[in-house]
Amino acid sequence: MTWDVEPAEGLADHGDLALDLTDVLVALGQAAQEHGRGVAILVDEVQFLRSAQLEAMIQALHKTVQRKLPITFVGAGLPQIAELAGDAKSYAERLFRFPEIDSLGDDDAREALIRPAELEEASFASDAVDLALEITKGYPYFLQELGYQAWEIAAGPEITADDIDAAREGYLTKLDRSFFRVRLDRATGLQTAYLRAMAELGPDAHKAADVARVLKRESTQLGPTRAELIDMGLLYTPEHGYAAFTVPDFDQFMLRAVPELVVPEVRRRARRTSDGHP
Repeated sequence: MTWDVEPAEGLADHGDLALDLTDVLVALGQAAQEHGRGVAILVDEVQFLRSAQLEAMIQALHKTVQRKLPITFVGAGLPQIAELAGDAKSYAERLFRFPEIDSLGDDDAREALIRPAELEEASFASDAVDLALEITKGYPYFLQELGYQAWEIAAGPEITADDIDAAREGYLTKLDRSFFRVRLDRATGLQTAYLRAMAELGPDAHKAADVARVLKRESTQLGPTRAELIDMGLLYTPEHGYAAFTVPDFDQFMLRAVPELVVPEVRRRARRTSDGHP
């Protein structure tokens, strides 16, 4: 389906992202309204939008709401997006809802394994499902990957607990080489050490001071590193003063990928002479 819309001059040419985007969304909303349609804007990884981009999006959407235009916005991202949106525009908390989507509950996780298998005239033994949920903790992608690995191994139409156990090695290898590795490969030496120190403390959220203690540094020295890891989407802050990994089992991956904690030496600035030269 296409809409024929007359081109408009003098719109979205302010040179200001917020004003230009507002013009675009208002014009889009008006066109949708005239055609009896609605528009959904879907954005993934919202936390990676720059502050100016997020502010412009919120401002533009606010205008479409004020004019009751048929435009809606669905954004997905890490838990900090509610805070980021609030920092960008104070009225964001009134404009959006921020539901949390976590790992699947027990019933849904079981359904995610059992139902697709039934459609292919196969089944999972009850203890196989129990073991799969224990390994994956109900995380959707982990369920998908472990289910695939077990499907490839199973000899008969029923997938057993032994099949799940045998699939574990291939499952971890796949996660380590792709899902986890692409996250770690972006980290610097000090960032890697910070993640490894967190892994040493376990899978839960940890105080910045506790991580600094493992690294034998002061919290103030590591504040920028912690902030960088949050900006990269590797950590998030479930509550003030604490940080946690953004995906399950990342602590176990760090222990496998970096068997020994190596802390880079502190870089000291060269002293300068009275004339300003090193």
